[in-house]
Amino acid sequence: MNGPLEAIPLGPSGEPPAADGARKGKQRKKDKKKAAKPELKPGFRGFSRRGGGRASFVEAPPEWRGTTVQVCGLWPFGAGSGTPMIGVPLGRELTTGAALCCDPISWFQRANLIHNPSALVLGKPGLGKSTLIRRMVVGLVGQGVFPMVLGDLKPDYVDLVRAMGGQIIKLGRGLGSLNVLDPGATSAAVARLPEEARRKLVADAHGRRLNMVSALLTLLRGGPIADTERTVLNAALRVLDERHQGVPILPDLIKVIDDGPERLRAVTLARGDEARYRAAVDPLHASLLGVLDGPMGETFAGHTTTGIELDNPGGVCIDISGIDDSDAELQAAVLLACWSDGFGAIEVAHALADEGLAPPRHFFVVLDELWRVLRSGRGLVDRVDALTRLNRQRGAGQVMITHTMADLLALADESDRMKAKGFAERAGMVICGGLPQAEMPMVNEVVRLSSIEERMIVDWSTPPSWNPDLKEDSEPPGRGRFLVKVGGRPGIPFKVELTSVEREVNDTNKRWTNSTTRPPARTM
Repeated sequence: MNGPLEAIPLGPSGEPPAADGARKGKQRKKDKKKAAKPELKPGFRGFSRRGGGRASFVEAPPEWRGTTVQVCGLWPFGAGSGTPMIGVPLGRELTTGAALCCDPISWFQRANLIHNPSALVLGKPGLGKSTLIRRMVVGLVGQGVFPMVLGDLKPDYVDLVRAMGGQIIKLGRGLGSLNVLDPGATSAAVARLPEEARRKLVADAHGRRLNMVSALLTLLRGGPIADTERTVLNAALRVLDERHQGVPILPDLIKVIDDGPERLRAVTLARGDEARYRAAVDPLHASLLGVLDGPMGETFAGHTTTGIELDNPGGVCIDISGIDDSDAELQAAVLLACWSDGFGAIEVAHALADEGLAPPRHFFVVLDELWRVLRSGRGLVDRVDALTRLNRQRGAGQVMITHTMADLLALADESDRMKAKGFAERAGMVICGGLPQAEMPMVNEVVRLSSIEERMIVDWSTPPSWNPDLKEDSEPPGRGRFLVKVGGRPGIPFKVELTSVEREVNDTNKRWTNSTTRPPARTM
């Protein structure tokens, strides 16, 4: 041995210092590289890489709703809801599940959310527009509001009104008549009112009858009547009121024009010339005879079969489902007459309430199938416009129902299109069901829709899936789903869910569901 062995110093890791330093250098490089590329955060299901522990299914936690008194101890885990809670409970909001309470009368009178107690409902057929309105009717009756369905074409509201104990009036060929010259409840109310209120009520009744006769002639001719003819009608109605005892009918009005009293001749500027008088009144005379002997005669030629009774808290429904869809003129004429008669009854009720002779009340008027009237002839938009402008002053909330905005804008005359568009613009709220994509620009002219709201409404218009093996009807994706829009505010999407009691009075396909014919059994 050359000498004693010397001890070699070792590093902390038990290795020589050179080896230990090299190892530490490599570790520092790895740490720097790791720090330069931070690790991605996992999603709510975990890392999606191999060995990351990703969960394929995450069960939603249970959610509960309660009042502020019940959930105050759970703060900050209680979440507030922005949906209004004033009005008729319609259903649950689609995104949060919160209850939505909504109707035009409550949102106007109590919540001050809209400026006009009216609503326009748009949606393709079969998606639940009538069901939504029936829910409003039931809720408003519970609040003491008197519902008036002025012209039920399918019928959609007869079973509901009957179940509430309301009045059902049937009109149609062989079913009943409606006299457009009948002042209705005005005759009985006039004797109870003081002089000033009596004069106003009589003047309103006169104007309403004049407008209704003019509307019938407009429907028959397909265009508005002349100003001179309207003047003759006005004078003839005044002569008829002075001469006739009791309630006059259209044949009595024709007789006055045919007789030609001096007061009537004066407005025609006949100046004692019989030929000039006949030339002035003959076109009007012929049109009135056409109303009696034409497709409308059986319905408007006689006395009113059943008048509207406002003492029944269950409301009134005028059933005109007996008129076939092929009688478009008759349907439109009866709808207009029903609307005029209904608003006349409302005016009488308010006149009595103003004098303390009857309790004050509010009314909810349903104007369904609006498109049928608007397409029946020029000049009818003016009639509807006059009916729908003064609902605030009349103490009546109203809902107008049609399929699409195109129904309001598909009129030949430009001025009529602008007036029809005004129906939607004046509505306090617009409720949209499923609509096609082509409708979106027209709806946006009335209420602004976001891209998400547009996509939602268009998706609701998708037809049901193809599945003939089902033992029941396939439900369309948009059935019962609606979006409430008020001006530029964000819309509230919700779904109407019926109770078991409501389902019994919500069958709008009776002709199909009650049929004894069944499809043949399929063999495999």
